[in-house]
Amino acid sequence: MVKKIKWSIRARQERLEILEYWANRNKSKVYSIKLSQEFLVNINLLPKAPYIGKSVQIEDVRFLIVRDYLIYYQINDTYIEIITIWDTRRDPKRFKL
Repeated sequence: MVKKIKWSIRARQERLEILEYWANRNKSKVYSIKLSQEFLVNINLLPKAPYIGKSVQIEDVRFLIVRDYLIYYQINDTYIEIITIWDTRRDPKRFKL
């Protein structure tokens, strides 16, 4: 069954912050656009294959790896929720799911 994708407020904010960071750092939106497209291509695979991500210790939560980022998502009965996007170069002690 194909499921709808929903984004948490947290995930939307993190995505925007990541893309703005790269646009400001590079003084160009080219890389941000490319990274955004990579996020979306991978996320758009989920409705047809929700279990392609690696599982975590929390039931029904999995993650996809896109470059240096982990996209955490939760599979529900009717939709898939993007929970958070984590930059793996950050201090892992600061990560909260």
